[in-house]
Amino acid sequence: MKCMRWFRLFFFSLILALPFHSTAQRVPWKDVPVDSLTDLTDVINKIFKKNTKEKEQERKKNRVQVSVFPAIGYTLQTGFAVVVSANALFYSRNPKDSNRLPTSINGSISYSQNNQIIAPFQAYIYLNNNKTILISDFRFLKYPSYTYGLGMSSSPEDATLLDYKYLKLHQYVAFEVHPHIFVGGGYLMDYYWDLRQVNEIPGHPTDFQLYGDSGRSFSSGVAASFIYDTRDNPINAYKGMYANVLLSPRFKALGSDASWTSLLVDIRKYVRFPASSPNILAFWSYNWLTLSGTPPYMMLPSTAWDRNFNTGRGYIQGRFKSNNMIDLEMEYRVQLTRNGLFGAVAFCNFENFSNINTWVFPEFAPAGGIGLRIKLNKFSRTNIAIDYGWGRQGSHGFFINLGEAW
Repeated sequence: MKCMRWFRLFFFSLILALPFHSTAQRVPWKDVPVDSLTDLTDVINKIFKKNTKEKEQERKKNRVQVSVFPAIGYTLQTGFAVVVSANALFYSRNPKDSNRLPTSINGSISYSQNNQIIAPFQAYIYLNNNKTILISDFRFLKYPSYTYGLGMSSSPEDATLLDYKYLKLHQYVAFEVHPHIFVGGGYLMDYYWDLRQVNEIPGHPTDFQLYGDSGRSFSSGVAASFIYDTRDNPINAYKGMYANVLLSPRFKALGSDASWTSLLVDIRKYVRFPASSPNILAFWSYNWLTLSGTPPYMMLPSTAWDRNFNTGRGYIQGRFKSNNMIDLEMEYRVQLTRNGLFGAVAFCNFENFSNINTWVFPEFAPAGGIGLRIKLNKFSRTNIAIDYGWGRQGSHGFFINLGEAW
């Protein structure tokens, strides 16, 4: 009850923060020319008294926009970490493709105080006059981390430390069948090894042990994908919608330890609010369901185990886990300075995980928070995102990204 009172207060504060205007004053916002904005590169050039006008023209003409962010970061699961993140946008040479999304490539490598190595690589590569997309999601993790059991009834005191290594190779191809609509498929491989529970207590088996996982798991399967995408930018959308429906059966015939099928439904929407402002109201629905079979423990839907580790900000990664997950999120993004260098966000989310091996969803876990945005690259719209979130049972902490959470 205390958590719900806090959350009602958060929603009330968010509503008060929205700048309302009369309908007569609402005219569609027109973005100012990007070269009149300021980002960290501009700030650095001014500090070192470089020829900013010349540098500006060079950057504006560049078809490839690269952002690199070396930093010391912190998350609830990793503790302090040394991180180097980078992303690149490749714009088409053809002026007729100006309304198409640019190719995007993202990668990073991190080493944390908990002896974790995190190395993801993700790419959306547009080919064949933007009618074909190659989608890659690769990562390697050496990742001692905590899990908290199954369902929604666990507490922070149920933390179990698991040590393991993980290799993920997901490769898709999608073909345009109608403007903004793509269908396709791919191959998925997930391999966990050297998997063991660190803080084992004799006579007190954990959900991890009761579920029946061994020291390794190998999952291999195919995927069928439907994508609808009208966003104006994949890193930081100002408008449009994104929807991805991904059906992923895993088969013993392809080497998988078990046969099972999952369904992912990922929907995002971005609108100007108010229409006469540069501020964005963003919505996200992320639903990860098990349609048949029994996935390995490590492959069950879990908090912050989405593509970018961002669902459920306010909770530690892995806080909730089961075979079915529903996540609903909303974020209000505000430009703080006229030059676009600084921004802020207020966000909230609700997660719900079913009782294990059922379709019974007992309760939602609410969370919310605020964040700061610093413009790293104005041409690709890349922000440094620093958020602080709160959840129930005293959960709270920092969440840092290169780019927006979704």
